[in-house]
Amino acid sequence: MTRLSTWIIAALLGTGSAAQADQVGEIGVDWAGNDIVIEAIPDPDVAGVTCHIAYFDRGLIDRLANGNWFEDPSNSSISCRQTGPIKVGDIDRSEDGEDVFRTSRSIVLKTLRVKRIFDEANQTLIYVAHARELTQGSAKVSMSTVPLYGSD
Repeated sequence: MTRLSTWIIAALLGTGSAAQADQVGEIGVDWAGNDIVIEAIPDPDVAGVTCHIAYFDRGLIDRLANGNWFEDPSNSSISCRQTGPIKVGDIDRSEDGEDVFRTSRSIVLKTLRVKRIFDEANQTLIYVAHARELTQGSAKVSMSTVPLYGSD
């Protein structure tokens, strides 16, 4: 699914993202037009932290050959780093954390999410990328941490 169609579907379904993702790279995987897309996602509530997420984007030829037109795989990878002075805003400090980013990975049933959890005891922000499916969960998870050395 192209970025444009993902944003259109998200707008129609009201599943927009909490943070704005900017595409910073795209790697062609095969002749069928499948790509790995890399996006930068600045944390909207923690200045100075940026996450980079990579995910698989199916091409038109793959969709024609294999069907399942409106769905992309749940596979993703995330890496978050300090990219400036860290200033923690009003974040959810509960064990459940909060969504930093989400985008549709199918027309209705699946979203790719980045969730932030604050480990107060270790002064560390934990970012988890995972798929959320209406019909079933997904075991495909990727995690990254950012320590808060002397941050606010």
